[in-house]
Amino acid sequence: MDIYLPIAGQSVNALFIVLLGLVVGVLSGMFGVGGGFLTTPLLIFYGIPPTVAVASAATQITGASVSGVMVHMRRGGVDLKMGGVMIAGGLVGSVFGAGLFRILQASGQIDVVIGGLYVLILAWIGGLMLKDALVALGYISGPPPRPQQKGHNRWVASLPYRWRFYSSGLYISPLAPLALGFGAGMLTVLLGIGGGFILVPAMIYLLGMAARVVIGTSLVMILAVSAATTLVHALTTRSVDIVLAALLLLGGVVGAQYGALLTTRMKPDLLRLALAVIILIVAGRVALGLTWRPDEIYSIEYL
Repeated sequence: MDIYLPIAGQSVNALFIVLLGLVVGVLSGMFGVGGGFLTTPLLIFYGIPPTVAVASAATQITGASVSGVMVHMRRGGVDLKMGGVMIAGGLVGSVFGAGLFRILQASGQIDVVIGGLYVLILAWIGGLMLKDALVALGYISGPPPRPQQKGHNRWVASLPYRWRFYSSGLYISPLAPLALGFGAGMLTVLLGIGGGFILVPAMIYLLGMAARVVIGTSLVMILAVSAATTLVHALTTRSVDIVLAALLLLGGVVGAQYGALLTTRMKPDLLRLALAVIILIVAGRVALGLTWRPDEIYSIEYL
């Protein structure tokens, strides 16, 4: 069934868009990631204009995150204090990200710079998670995993002005989660992604947060930053296609509920392995787009 998108100015298969939102929603609920790293490239590959894809994907991330946060809050899996600190950093980071975006845009190399940054970040995080998951599952040899370790990174431990985060069981400086939120906010503006694939491993490996609150707290931060990004796009670029966003939300909200439930029925190491594979596949696809010679080197866009 085809449906017309007024802002994108084209017709799409409504069932495909809903299924795409469903898959991304499941990822959001399972892994604590917004899913923008998957939604945006797929929409662009489908033929949606990049500006509309980024803005509408941010809207879908917001809706899917709301659904996932509600599930995790009912299970006590959200550290609201930690989430608040990350949100503050994320909002500031989004402002700096917008400024950096304009500088790169003026240089005329924004596509290459953003694409290269996308590949580097995805490959690094995906490779780290893949190796750690394979070692934990016993598929490869390596340093024994330390799941019982409660401490955090030495750099984090050296920071001043410590606060107690009771839900996470931590006594650390708020500067560390503030910096993580800042980085995720910049990624949201620059790459059109929620930043959860950076936040989740960083919260585990750097902050030493308890696994039971990592996903829910990540979704709280993603919810706030993606909502702010959606508002900016709606008021400035006017690229939010409400029909496209509604179709994505229809599948995303349902998928997030099932994804959150699946986290209680699957081994954490298997979940980490699955997310690592997905991240590396997306990184490979982006790298291919940067290096593969297109049939038509030049293109003409009618404004």
